[in-house]
Amino acid sequence: MADTGDDTGHVSEPLDLVRLLLNEVVFVKLRGDRELKGKLHAYDSHCNLVLGDVEETIYAVDEDEETINRKSEMLFVRASEPRDDFKSSRF
Repeated sequence: MADTGDDTGHVSEPLDLVRLLLNEVVFVKLRGDRELKGKLHAYDSHCNLVLGDVEETIYAVDEDEETINRKSEMLFVRASEPRDDFKSSRF
């Protein structure tokens, strides 16, 4: 069969899944009991993200267990170094 050169739906690496989610609403769970829901505009190989129309939810672990909700038009989410407990689990 002839190759059409169209690899838009082809997934061979984990970041290919992220590529398929461009311009889609995604849910991102962060450290510190924080969650983001927004439209994925961009990403890079370090998993830095640019989200639009973002709803941020912060779950406070205090005695009052307050939940904080914020909205942002655009948000840059910086990737961080893996924690030591995750580094040791590779190979």
